[in-house]
Amino acid sequence: MRLGIIAILTILVYPAIAQDSVYYSLESPYNAVYTHLNYLQEDNYHPEIAARVFNQSEQSEENAIEHAIELKQILDGGGHYIYIDEIPKEPDYLDSVSRKKRYVLVDAYPKIYVEKIGDKWLYPQRVVHEIERIHSEMYAYGTDRLLNLLPKMGTKRMLGLHVWQLIGILVLAFLSFFIHKIFTILFERLLINVLHRSGYPDIAENYVLPVARPLSIFVIAMFLVILIPVLQLPAFTSRYIILGLKAALPLLGTIVAYQIVNILSYYLTKLALKTESTLDDQLVPLVRKTLKAFVVIVGSLVILENLNVPIIPLLTGLSIGGLAFALAAQDTIKNFFGSLMIFIDKPFQIGDWITSDDVDGTVEEVGFRSTRIRSFRNSVYYIPNGKLADRTIDNHGLRRYRRFFSTISLTYDTPPDVIQTFVDGLVRIVQVHPNTRKDFHQIHFNDMGESSLNVMFYIFFEVPDWGDELRARHEVLMQIVRLADKLGVNFAFPTRTLHMENFPGKPSLSPGYKSKDALRQDLNEFFADES
Repeated sequence: MRLGIIAILTILVYPAIAQDSVYYSLESPYNAVYTHLNYLQEDNYHPEIAARVFNQSEQSEENAIEHAIELKQILDGGGHYIYIDEIPKEPDYLDSVSRKKRYVLVDAYPKIYVEKIGDKWLYPQRVVHEIERIHSEMYAYGTDRLLNLLPKMGTKRMLGLHVWQLIGILVLAFLSFFIHKIFTILFERLLINVLHRSGYPDIAENYVLPVARPLSIFVIAMFLVILIPVLQLPAFTSRYIILGLKAALPLLGTIVAYQIVNILSYYLTKLALKTESTLDDQLVPLVRKTLKAFVVIVGSLVILENLNVPIIPLLTGLSIGGLAFALAAQDTIKNFFGSLMIFIDKPFQIGDWITSDDVDGTVEEVGFRSTRIRSFRNSVYYIPNGKLADRTIDNHGLRRYRRFFSTISLTYDTPPDVIQTFVDGLVRIVQVHPNTRKDFHQIHFNDMGESSLNVMFYIFFEVPDWGDELRARHEVLMQIVRLADKLGVNFAFPTRTLHMENFPGKPSLSPGYKSKDALRQDLNEFFADES
């Protein structure tokens, strides 16, 4: 009977004795971290002991247990493996960075550490606040509830994982496929079909569809980043999966942004076509290239940062190398800023005829480094923009009016009435021509040369380019020649001749002129014929 009572008491009391007799120590960082993690293992689960690493003088045991479990979930969900043997075992360990008696568990969370408080190494209260913050960020959108729900599905293992973990993987695969199908229907069957029916098939195929495909994968990657930590996979597995997803997110984001730049450049091209200037047409591809380069550089830096590659030392090295590169390539940088000045000031545009020092031709292309000018010999000038920006540029293409000056020389035997009638006819030629400036011209008999009576013919053409100017000149000069022929006016040329007006038995060489009224009648008949 006595033995039976002793056996019953042993059965009832032994678990409490066993729990209190479990050995743990907090005398060093090693012992503290080991106590926390070891007693939360599946085959050695004693959360009340693991919670003793937390300073329970500032919180209850229940809260300490909750925080111990949350920190374990943060480490497992983030794929952070703690190498226990590498943790210092000195009771008075001193951190070389902070010069304090503390030990940071992982570099990813520098504010989570154990600290010596009295003669024990514990998690202080400020670390508890950091654990709560990180846990709420890692398990957002209510996913923290799944941490308590999924493990209750059983601890049976298959293929090295719990059954609930395998089920979770299958659920994630199904949801990823479902999200992809939603985006496929949304973009390909709705948006792209609408664009096709609206008459924009090029936009749908060349701009919208390339954005839709990587965007759906981007959303799936974000979805997986949120839910993968819930599965509490083995540290090494979870680490590389999360690392891959973190690298995939900025990569896919870069691809999406890269394609959006194409959409933006398409819109800018449409705007450029509505303007009269052709320089903005040349500016659009340069803006597109610049934005794409910017997207690739920023995306690459974000990818490196998510892969835990230190960015600050990399940027520092790039800045030092960039300084050396800038010194070596200062002419290229000067040309780049020269390009910016050309695009800002717009001293010329594509198609303009310009003259700059010994360069004379038509602008064909403005690049980041140089401007290409086609000469009238059909050769090509490549002028660095840095030099072109410092030069004086005579832009013939910006002229509203194109000046034409000529001296019309008449023979000395031309009577005054004929000269006046001829000058009046020249004025009427200018007035009736469709491409001449009507409010300003100078047409006068203004000089008596050695061998001619000179009429100044100073007019302006209102034409867009040199070809139209040549055509207008041709038409005006042809009318002048016809007018002279109609009035019997002779053009003089610089020669010296011996002129004998009369020879015996020969008619006089002096021309016979009509009366003033007859000349006016001839003038009116001339313009009537021209019209």
